[in-house]
Amino acid sequence: MLSSLLDKLKFSQRLLHLALAALPFTAVAQTKAPTPVNGGTLTYAVSQEPTSLVSFLDTKTDNRNISAKVTEGLLRYDAKFNPQPLLATSWQVSADGLKYTFKLRPGVKFHDGRDFTAEDVRYAVLTQKKQGPRGRITLANVERVDAPDPLTAVIVLAKPAPFLLKSLSSAELPIVPAHRYADGDPLGSANISAPVGTGPFIFEQWVRGSHLVLRKNPSYWRTGTPHIDRVIVKFVRDPAAISTAIETGEVDVAQGVSLADLERLSANPKLKVDDGYDGFLNNASFLEFNVENPVLANPKVRHAIAQAIDRNFIRNTIYYKRVEVVNSPIPRVLSDYYDDSTFRDSFDVAAANRLLDEAGQPKQANGQRFALRLSYIPGAEFKRTADYLRSALARVSIKVEIVDGDLPTFLKRVYTTRDFDININGLGRLFDPTVGVQRIYWGDGVRNPLIWVNAAHYDNPQVDDLFRQAAVEVDAGKRAAQFKQIQQIVGRELPVLPIVAVPSIVVHSARLHNFNNSIDLMSGDLADAWIEPKK
Repeated sequence: MLSSLLDKLKFSQRLLHLALAALPFTAVAQTKAPTPVNGGTLTYAVSQEPTSLVSFLDTKTDNRNISAKVTEGLLRYDAKFNPQPLLATSWQVSADGLKYTFKLRPGVKFHDGRDFTAEDVRYAVLTQKKQGPRGRITLANVERVDAPDPLTAVIVLAKPAPFLLKSLSSAELPIVPAHRYADGDPLGSANISAPVGTGPFIFEQWVRGSHLVLRKNPSYWRTGTPHIDRVIVKFVRDPAAISTAIETGEVDVAQGVSLADLERLSANPKLKVDDGYDGFLNNASFLEFNVENPVLANPKVRHAIAQAIDRNFIRNTIYYKRVEVVNSPIPRVLSDYYDDSTFRDSFDVAAANRLLDEAGQPKQANGQRFALRLSYIPGAEFKRTADYLRSALARVSIKVEIVDGDLPTFLKRVYTTRDFDININGLGRLFDPTVGVQRIYWGDGVRNPLIWVNAAHYDNPQVDDLFRQAAVEVDAGKRAAQFKQIQQIVGRELPVLPIVAVPSIVVHSARLHNFNNSIDLMSGDLADAWIEPKK
């Protein structure tokens, strides 16, 4: 009883921490903070270099974090996910839920001087519907986008999309300049590596493998912002080097610091540590089984592997207790939809061995049952998790070969050549299961492969049908029941094992103020950030 009460208290505290960290700029302005100082350069280190500087057709976290500072969306959100104006000043939804009419902000210009209009909204929405890894799901019900005048965009749906108003943020569905893409392949556009947007910062330079530079937009539509003149983002792969850079003052913000250093950094009065959970992304790590492997096609084998893994060890030792073990693909914070009743594979090596025997996978003459190739998304903790899994599975006589590489190699191996058996991935579960969780299990990802969609190649028509129903269901109770049924099925079949929820850990100088101004944390636009001059 006491343990349950403590868990609830800790969970409530995390939600409060998130709410305070994610206040929109309208709320931040009401706090009794010091008067912002204009000018200066903000420098921060990140562990992963983006693959694109606009999250138009690749919503990888590193891409989103840069993109939202240059390219804006129609809306932003307060801590309770209530939509707030951004490029759209107002919006109306028809009674049948099939027509969303947005009045666009007048006088907004792209960084190249061209006017922002409804035609840009039309291009951005329809292109992301066709080619975006999440857009193919988020915008699946979009039939067309009308532009009755330059400052009115009407998104017309064939079926309701009850989550649509929560999906129009800068990082999630950025509005790009249609004229920069012309009629060519959008994946080949120069705007990917030298983006033009409407945001508070203008792209200046990208030195591959080293850094990128953004500069203040002097004509930004929101008068008086941004406060900072220049932003320099440095790419530093070594977590220890990132920790050193923030500790010595070489950078003002550090993401991807060594978790082993956090306790020491927390004690430094010149630094602040923010380990809040991103309420928009709800990031988590997963173990994905390639169900096209004949051995892994048997759910008993997948459950046995799950029983051989001590996720508490991963939480405590690999992540230094900075994460939470998760028992369902749907975030627990989405309490109306949450059901972990079938995710019950507790750590039990003896039970795992028995289940492998039952599954027809006995030990061979060499003492092994079978061998697996384990891939992992680049990152220090993911690599350490891979090393642990190799050791853990050896205890049930499964030989594991770790295959590594940079991000492009990982993406090709997992989503194109499929040269893996089990895979450690980091995925955002997002603000709604249709947008974030459906893609993990979506059968369309088998027939139409796309990065970040269904690496397991799980294909269950019943699950697909339930996701289709939930995507258009406007009755909250029915929609919740559909999501719970999905969880019960995928928990029993276990094509993907949830491991831990991962916070957005950032260490920054105490001189830096208002770094986060979005519920999406690192994918805020930095318009409100300011930094005190060094004394």
